[in-house]
Amino acid sequence: MTGTAADDQAILRGVLDEWKAGVDAHEPERVAACFTEDAIFQGLHPYTVGRRGIAEYYASQPLGLTAAYEILETRRFADDLLLGYQGVVFSFTDRAPLSVNLGLLLRRLADGWSIAHYQVSLLP
Repeated sequence: MTGTAADDQAILRGVLDEWKAGVDAHEPERVAACFTEDAIFQGLHPYTVGRRGIAEYYASQPLGLTAAYEILETRRFADDLLLGYQGVVFSFTDRAPLSVNLGLLLRRLADGWSIAHYQVSLLP
């Protein structure tokens, strides 16, 4: 395997920055484009598989929702497989922010890195 922890964080940040931009702009298709075609997605509703379900999930989110993330850990399992563990705060216009942990598995495809697995956990 090649790459350093700094390289891994840069890869993760590139994907997360695009995901965040889509969330913040309330552009569900843009968010879904950050994922593989067959991504497993577990937000705070029942899980879904694939970009269509991911776009529907983000389309159902309230206008004004924004995301702020902090990368906590990365692990490279193979040259084309990267784990990221993040803290995320989702902010709303009409209620208190929601803090979650977010586990991502990124996969490198021919056109770059995409999210293959997304798992949110609520913080107590």
